[in-house]
Amino acid sequence: MRVIATAGHVDHGKSTLIRALTGMEPDRWAEERRRGMTIDLGYAWTTLAGGEPIAFVDVPGHQRFLSNMLAGVGPAPAVLMVVAADEGWRQQSEEHLAAIDALGIEVGLVAVTRSDLADPQPAMAQARHRLAASRLGAVETIAVSGATGQGVEELRAALARTVRRLPPPEVDGPVRLWVDRAFTIAGSGTVVTATLGAGTIQVGDRLELEGRTVTVRGIQSLGQQAESVRAVSRVALNLRGVARDDVRRGDPLLTAGAWHRSTTADVRIHHLSAPAEPSGTRSWRGDLVLHIGSAAVSVRVRVLDQDVARLELARPLPLRAGDRAVLRDPGRQQVVAAVTLLDVDPPALTRRGAARTRAADLADLADLADLADQDVGGEVAGSMLAQQVSRRGVMRRAQFELLSGLAVTDRDIEQSGTVLEVGGWLIDSAAWHRWLAALPGIVDGYLQDHPLEPGMPAEAVRHALELPERELLPPLLAASSLLSGQGRVSRPGHRISLGPAEVAMARLEERLRDKPFRAPERAELHELGLGVRQLATAAKANRILRLDADIILLPDAPQRAVDLLAALAQPFTTSQARIALDSTRRVVVPLLEYLDSIELTRRLDGSSRQVIDRRSVDGVS
Repeated sequence: MRVIATAGHVDHGKSTLIRALTGMEPDRWAEERRRGMTIDLGYAWTTLAGGEPIAFVDVPGHQRFLSNMLAGVGPAPAVLMVVAADEGWRQQSEEHLAAIDALGIEVGLVAVTRSDLADPQPAMAQARHRLAASRLGAVETIAVSGATGQGVEELRAALARTVRRLPPPEVDGPVRLWVDRAFTIAGSGTVVTATLGAGTIQVGDRLELEGRTVTVRGIQSLGQQAESVRAVSRVALNLRGVARDDVRRGDPLLTAGAWHRSTTADVRIHHLSAPAEPSGTRSWRGDLVLHIGSAAVSVRVRVLDQDVARLELARPLPLRAGDRAVLRDPGRQQVVAAVTLLDVDPPALTRRGAARTRAADLADLADLADLADQDVGGEVAGSMLAQQVSRRGVMRRAQFELLSGLAVTDRDIEQSGTVLEVGGWLIDSAAWHRWLAALPGIVDGYLQDHPLEPGMPAEAVRHALELPERELLPPLLAASSLLSGQGRVSRPGHRISLGPAEVAMARLEERLRDKPFRAPERAELHELGLGVRQLATAAKANRILRLDADIILLPDAPQRAVDLLAALAQPFTTSQARIALDSTRRVVVPLLEYLDSIELTRRLDGSSRQVIDRRSVDGVS
């Protein structure tokens, strides 16, 4: 299916022409038919000679309903410009053309209506002249009369030629469906209508709608039930999971997780030609309205430079870089500018001079006006990738694709010249090398300040480097000469130092090597200057074995004890063990209990044990 929106001055015969083409009444409201003018959006459809269905979105022409007109034209890929032969090019003709140009629509044609009432040639010449200066350029111009049927078949043939110029729709892309109408059908519930510009929707699909999940329970297109519908199409969706009063025009139905919702966006301004152009962007005051799809949202505009500005939206919208939109002054009922979104997740402007710096950064993205057409070369995509990654230092590949709507290729990364990819992360090369250079000094400084620790905690390393994500630390450590393990980072060969207590620890180790089971008393440890902290550090470094707070042995004491106890007649008593080990009951009882716990000895009764294993216990603690 192809979708075309009408445009043109009020009472120039748009609805009459649609009736002549389709045999359907596009005006939905009795008030519209009574007043003979379109107030809201109307819809109708027909089949062209080649068998291709075509749907029309009939928009109001009156200046007071410009917002409704933009809601209808916004999602449409092509336009049918209507000009009356007896009145010619008028004010709303110019304003509608400005809106069409602002939205970036490049395919269309002109129908000069009421050709039975006046010579159509002057109006046709006017229309061709005005459209030639727009994005539509040179278009076919057909003289018709909705009342007599004159030229209607020629117009149908011209429509067939026009829609063949449309690019193929993106049927596999994520869905962003801008609701233009919502109502209730008895027995079915909430129904919304919209123009599906990209993607495919099937019955049973789950979509996001303003923070909630809804299910598509039914689809209708061109008055027929369908199991699925592909872009570009006019669709009516029966939704489960939302009440009619909770849906409004401009709400987006979205593929879950595929869109970034923005309240701030940096844009390129496309100034319009007279008469729509204001006296200058610097003169904009108060709220303007941003129109995208069928949505209309109040925005505050902060001009950063002549051609770039920041928009602050009154509510979040699903936006992508490359989207085109319209700024309208609701007070004057005029389109004042078109905008192309350059960055839908921009940095805050908090420092003095930040706006000027940001404007310079955006100048590098000024050639993205055609990004929405998905016809982007590696150089432009690479430039955009470099800037987005450079500003953040690091971002996930999926995040960039979410913001830009572009798939990142190896060529884009190579073209950027400054972006590295590590495990699904896009990293600014300057940031990566800065982190890599700073890493050894950070760890060395920590080990110098904390000599009793085996290494710097990995999370502390991440915070010191200001890494935005902890998943970045392992590949960074892998690229360095440092070691990591058990949540710590250290230098190769690093050994815990007790600082001033090293001399005391050496004296203790010498004494225990000579008398391995003569554990020093607490007073002796205190005299040596070995307190709780020093002993805990030595135990962590496997330099001592602590059986309890006061019984300190060397790490090889269990092995040496088993060797001596195995030489005794089995089983043996605690007294026999005390004599064999040349120790005291204070040390032997907890040592035997420790040997029991690691299954080197077994307690048989209240007074005897036996050795059950001669395996090495070096390092057991």
